[in-house]
Amino acid sequence: MDYQKLGFKAGLEIHQQLDTKEKLFCHCSTELSDKFPITVERKLRAVAGELGKVDEAARYEFKRQRTFFYKANPETSCLVELDEQPPESMNKEALHIALQFCKLVSANIVDEIHVMRKTVVDGSNTSGFQRTAMVGLNGKIKTSKGVVRIPTIQIEEDAAAPIDRTEDTVTYRLDRLGIPLIEVATGPDIKDPEHLKETALTIGRLLRVLNVKRGIGTIRQDVNISISGGARVEIKGAQDLKLLPKIAEREVIRQRNLLEAREELIKRNASVCDEIFDVTDLFKETKCRFLKNARAILAVKLERFSGILGREIQNNRRVGTELSDYAKTQGVGGIIHSDEDMKKYNIEEMDAVRKALNANREDAIVLCASTRLKATRALRQVIKRAKMLLEGVPEEVRKALPDGNTQYLRPMPGASRLYPETDIPPLVIDEKTKDEVEVPERPERIMARLKKIGLSDELAEQLFSSKRLKVFERIYAKHNADPVLIATTLENTLVALRRDGVPVENISDEALEELFDLYYEGYISKEGIPDVLTTIALNPGKRLRDMQLRKMSEEEVRERIREIVSKNKHLLKQHNPFKKIMGEVMKELRGKADGKLIAKIVKEFI
Repeated sequence: MDYQKLGFKAGLEIHQQLDTKEKLFCHCSTELSDKFPITVERKLRAVAGELGKVDEAARYEFKRQRTFFYKANPETSCLVELDEQPPESMNKEALHIALQFCKLVSANIVDEIHVMRKTVVDGSNTSGFQRTAMVGLNGKIKTSKGVVRIPTIQIEEDAAAPIDRTEDTVTYRLDRLGIPLIEVATGPDIKDPEHLKETALTIGRLLRVLNVKRGIGTIRQDVNISISGGARVEIKGAQDLKLLPKIAEREVIRQRNLLEAREELIKRNASVCDEIFDVTDLFKETKCRFLKNARAILAVKLERFSGILGREIQNNRRVGTELSDYAKTQGVGGIIHSDEDMKKYNIEEMDAVRKALNANREDAIVLCASTRLKATRALRQVIKRAKMLLEGVPEEVRKALPDGNTQYLRPMPGASRLYPETDIPPLVIDEKTKDEVEVPERPERIMARLKKIGLSDELAEQLFSSKRLKVFERIYAKHNADPVLIATTLENTLVALRRDGVPVENISDEALEELFDLYYEGYISKEGIPDVLTTIALNPGKRLRDMQLRKMSEEEVRERIREIVSKNKHLLKQHNPFKKIMGEVMKELRGKADGKLIAKIVKEFI
């Protein structure tokens, strides 16, 4: 596709958790829990923002009338997270990190920080709003396809994490709520899907030089995409950078196909009827099992829509799928429409339905089976979405799916959701404070330094992206030797042990530093490092020096090999005796002595 000709525009919103010890507005730990002894139940409602209007996205969530349950642990959540106590002052460490990023992208740091409340009533915040504050404006980054503007940099609290959903309830864990986030928003300067990936990678690399959390779920990307004649669509949950180009490409295809569908509907002079018909009695003798058992079956007529609902707009997703996504937000399982093959549902009543609705073959019929209330609400959403088809592409928030497609999530929020946080006073950022914020070492300089000391491009990239970069630098600075051994141990050996079921998460940075202290003091052999790491993992909190680790002397190794050879003289007469004897020796001496020394002594005996 010619993205320039299509009028492709894209922007990113990147949310990165900061690795502070405490949350943004209280002193609770930012470590995640595995136990939640407390459960709290809540209902939320939408309120007017500073402009006096209720945000459309908040209104939509409120109308769903869901109940929310919150699982909490007093070690990671307090009354602030439960919205039972006012927030405390902003975490200064988190603010400092955000200001550092402002300097990395040459943004203008604001003179005064005002915390705002952003209405969010999907249950992800117990209070019904998220606290957010602007810290930087008008930054920029360089990419291979030109400058990408960074108009806003904000600091905000992370939301609670959902752990279970039903039709009418959502259960959240509160340990994530309140963890400091930095939100980086780009301008609509991204030129194509691959440029989108490059931009996300560039910003991600800049964030990694700061004190940020690493691992799955600690950074999230939202993408805004539009084409000429289409509309801005926000896609949430695009966590995999490799998937970003496919998500962008498929959204362009979706918008283009929706625009083509609109042109066809306009040519047909198509229209949408607001009336909802009760056709339950027509299916009393139906052979379709799920319709036969339904409490109510309702229908709507879409005039001159025949063939449109069956059109594919993304891979394996059709126009009818768009209508179904809107219907599902009301708690129904989906819809059936006349562009589908009725034989696969064992439905023989469609002619009777058409007659009841006074519909002809040019019209499309949509059925919904559920309770009368849910089916009515669902078909109202279908009518709403069908009318949008006559306009083209609606502005909306969509969810990224694992295959690169997207699914309707909720209406697009606007400025009406913001209002001031009255519990936190403004924070003045004077020139002295701005000047005292140091600029971290840039990613390209860190990479150059890692390569200069002898790491390959791949290992340097792996280490730069790792949470263990700092511990690597401390170990290397202390011993000034074996950078490849240190790096491969921290990145490859630990990964291999995790795959073998070793609980490497129990290994602290302090334990890793102590391991290399003992290695360079001669207590541990290179081959013994995996075994020692396993020992550390299985004995968390216990110091290595207290385990009486000791590498065998050359005399001890020689004597033990002499004994092993004496017991296995028959192996000396076999093919490749060195390999056979080495196998027996390593069974006993692996990790207790240097492998090169063992091989040298075995060769002497053979």
